[in-house]
Amino acid sequence: MENLIERTAQHLAKCQYAVALTGAGISTESGIPDYRGPKGVWVKNPEEERKAYQIYDLFQKSPEAYWQESLENPRFKGMLKMKPNPGHYALVELEEMGILKAIVTQNIDNLHAKAGSRRVLDYHGNLAKLRCESCHSRYPVEEFDLKKIFYQERKVPLCRNCGYPLKSDVVYFGEPIPQDIATLSWEEAQKCDVMLICGTSATVYPFASLPFSAKNRPGVIIVEVNAEPTPLTQDKISDYLIQGKTGEILPQIVKRVKELKKE
Repeated sequence: MENLIERTAQHLAKCQYAVALTGAGISTESGIPDYRGPKGVWVKNPEEERKAYQIYDLFQKSPEAYWQESLENPRFKGMLKMKPNPGHYALVELEEMGILKAIVTQNIDNLHAKAGSRRVLDYHGNLAKLRCESCHSRYPVEEFDLKKIFYQERKVPLCRNCGYPLKSDVVYFGEPIPQDIATLSWEEAQKCDVMLICGTSATVYPFASLPFSAKNRPGVIIVEVNAEPTPLTQDKISDYLIQGKTGEILPQIVKRVKELKKE
């Protein structure tokens, strides 16, 4: 492992444009359970998984029914109270050093922003925001008293720009990835010369296509920091797999990068 950490640090220290892709594995270390793992939320509660596949269709049919269901059965209760872990802070350090240019994350927990990362592309949305599907405006969720709007005023939250009903920024099953995020994420994959893939199984598309897009360009180095091998490992898309916890491995990489920058 030490050899792989050294190689990764060497690549990062001399690269021009590094990008990180992150998934559930970096958030589970902050106490956020995954959904499909052995102890996942949906494994324990299959009915909740069934509802998850229906929620976007519910919004399209009736924003009122969507907000009632969302307020009465908060799927992500407590998630925004969770705190970043050393893996998140290690990526902040790489950004502050001018090495890491962007994070593209599958996670909806806002932990990268909370840790201090400035350029985060929320591929599957962000629980801390509301989004308008009509004009694509986004708002911090705290700007709206959702319970007051729904229960006292008998309304749904509306976009301040165009008046269309708002939904959570979270991308549900059956919902397309917002075009602005999809385009920017693809552009980052095309710019990078080093890609760090941290805590993702790389099985959910179209997110999982980003490493393939990057690998199509000569000279791009792709490093996985994951608990287990993934299809990227098996298909030899990644150059290295550093197997273990992101919260333990990423700080080691950053420490070595700092040493190399001083030499």
